[in-house]
Amino acid sequence: MATIKTTSSVQTARVEFREMVQILNAGLGATLVAAITGNKDLKVSHRWARMDGPMPRNDAVQRIVHAYQVWDLVASREGDHVARLWFMGMNPRLDDDTPIDALREGKPKEAMAAARAFVEDALS
Repeated sequence: MATIKTTSSVQTARVEFREMVQILNAGLGATLVAAITGNKDLKVSHRWARMDGPMPRNDAVQRIVHAYQVWDLVASREGDHVARLWFMGMNPRLDDDTPIDALREGKPKEAMAAARAFVEDALS
């Protein structure tokens, strides 16, 4: 079994917040990005993605950063379509929650562990 070592934190440091939101909007859609942050405004992430747009609360920023790290890991190895399905699917490593729910509920370590397990299993 191959072990995946991720450089997500290094990669994340090179990507600006608004670019992270743009990537997540393109891959997951604005509704799911809003769900990850717990925001009821389903189009708010489009405003966050604009260079002149508002910045979200700190907790929402952290959820976006964590979601981007997980997205980057899964999408870079499995492609955007599979990553989107993985984010929305019930995951046994998350007690049958979805990665979206785990990220919204402040469980980024668990979401990343589930992502690593998924991509490692795909390689074996």
